[in-house]
Amino acid sequence: MAAERAPPLPIGDLFVSMAFGKLDSIANHVAISLRLGSVAPNFDSETSNGPISFHDFIGDKWAVLFSHPDDFTPICTTELGAFAKLEPEFTARGVKLIGLSANNVDSHHRWIKDIDEVTGSKLTFPIISDPERKVAYLYDMVDYQDTTNVDSKGLALTIRSVFIIDPSKKIRLILTYPASTGRNTAEGVTTPINWLPGDDVVIPPTVSTEDAKKKFGEIREVKPYLRFTKLPSQ
Repeated sequence: MAAERAPPLPIGDLFVSMAFGKLDSIANHVAISLRLGSVAPNFDSETSNGPISFHDFIGDKWAVLFSHPDDFTPICTTELGAFAKLEPEFTARGVKLIGLSANNVDSHHRWIKDIDEVTGSKLTFPIISDPERKVAYLYDMVDYQDTTNVDSKGLALTIRSVFIIDPSKKIRLILTYPASTGRNTAEGVTTPINWLPGDDVVIPPTVSTEDAKKKFGEIREVKPYLRFTKLPSQ
């Protein structure tokens, strides 16, 4: 029997404000606690592939919804490229991929060109446009403990979350970890997708090229935000 389609939730009034460095937590205004077995909230959104209604997008397939903090960032770029290369494997298993980043559609289109150029992928799955964090707050993809994880307008950036959703629209897996994970090591480097010991590491965007050369010596710049160097010995 086909699952009953839930109506889109009224998320248009959700907002984030910053006051004296503290987030005015919108979570207090949302009466949904997402757990394993919960129905994944439906929503309407613009994406890099056009407008969608989330439950209609899933249809009778499984879906993987995954979020990223920002476009044009090094780790997100390598992760999206890896997902794009594996998309045929997901499709063969009846699984749809859909990403989310806190940027508009125009930014997504430019970023996808970078992703394909840098990783050799051909990204075709949609990336949700969420500049106002409506979907991010609906799915609780925001870090309440780190008030510095915000964009230039003071809006909280999304953290990295993964939701696996079955054909009945039930949530079967939730993974969430902070945006700083893998970015604030003592060496000042991070690891890209599928990193193995001996591979080059990524220099975080917070480290200038000048400082990186002083600290690490030789660096390889693929994009201004995606720079590699050898793993420091100490």
